[in-house]
Amino acid sequence: MNEGLLAGVRVLDMTTVLAGPFAGYQLALMGADVIKIESPGAGDIARQLGGSTTLSGEHLGTSFLAQNAGKRSIAIDLKTAGGAEVFESLVKRADVLLENFRPGVLERLGFGWDRLRSINPRLVYCAVSGFGADGPMRARPAYDQVVQGLSGIMSVTGTRETAPLRVGFPVCDSFGGLAAAFAISSALVRQQRTGQGAYLDTSMLDAALTSMGWVVSDHLIAGREPSPMGNENVTSAPSGTFRTADGALNIAANKQEQFESLCRILERPELVDDPRFADREDRKINRDELREELETSLKAKSATEWDEIFLDSGVPAAPVVSVPQALRSEQVGHRGLVATVASPAAAGGTVRVLGLTTTVSVLGVAPMSPAPRLGEHTEEILAEAGFGPSEIDRLREDHAI
Repeated sequence: MNEGLLAGVRVLDMTTVLAGPFAGYQLALMGADVIKIESPGAGDIARQLGGSTTLSGEHLGTSFLAQNAGKRSIAIDLKTAGGAEVFESLVKRADVLLENFRPGVLERLGFGWDRLRSINPRLVYCAVSGFGADGPMRARPAYDQVVQGLSGIMSVTGTRETAPLRVGFPVCDSFGGLAAAFAISSALVRQQRTGQGAYLDTSMLDAALTSMGWVVSDHLIAGREPSPMGNENVTSAPSGTFRTADGALNIAANKQEQFESLCRILERPELVDDPRFADREDRKINRDELREELETSLKAKSATEWDEIFLDSGVPAAPVVSVPQALRSEQVGHRGLVATVASPAAAGGTVRVLGLTTTVSVLGVAPMSPAPRLGEHTEEILAEAGFGPSEIDRLREDHAI
């Protein structure tokens, strides 16, 4: 029995690639019944993306498997009369419709917001796009890197010599997906309370800008011009990445007592009394000199050795590790974030995916089923929507499914 926080909520997920599917995945992990609506023959483009050519050849690309576990798939052609009939029937029974077409595409197919809410007044309709449904940039194509550039993220990533740099993962897709999932969950609370639906317009650009924290707020409020600082923290020093005898070590001694503890551990008490480093502002002004002094001492041991020393010191510090190392860490293992599910591929076996980021008392962190094969649940979902065997045969003959 599904006891998830969104148990009983039915979501129609018409999204592709990452931002939208990521939003739908978060809802599925919370227990929603997420029905992925795909076009026959091809489906989500992500089915052909990822590091395994074998899986991509089966339309089960690793990118798809990662963001679509726990969902069901129905393949329908919305451009046919039968496909539109099926879609309308699904909308009548849905709580949420999630899509990431370019603005206006669904309306041109005959299902704009006015039509959708006339079919189902309770519907929460969330459209995810690069720049939102209105404004001068609404029609522009948007990929993560494009949004990273237009949000200013790339301008503050790297050093003065290397910026602009792209963040090493599709951060704007992730921000957009999380923003959409949060907005949908909020709208569902209102839906349950009032019976009313809502139209949600999620912009990846808006989500990216709001995620930038003090970079944006320092400019808006204090007038500071954002600039790339590499691994340094503009708000404090010593706060950044430091070289050791072996490996890099992140240290964030942002408070005075933390700085003093750091100096004591490194057996450099004279740095506390050095006028260049007397207080927070002095240390920020002289961060390069401070770095040089600290790294002279840090080179006596490896990052792993320093990690053990700093562990109970009150000084925030930890080694910089690779992605595989992070996934193998005891903490991640203890939390159960990496889940093993059955593989839908022809060879069978299992695949590992990331599960729920929040531990919920009534719900496990892993998806309840693997990602679906294209159209795997078409007949099952049609039967739930009231279509009989002869009607399903008709839709198949008409190439609507």
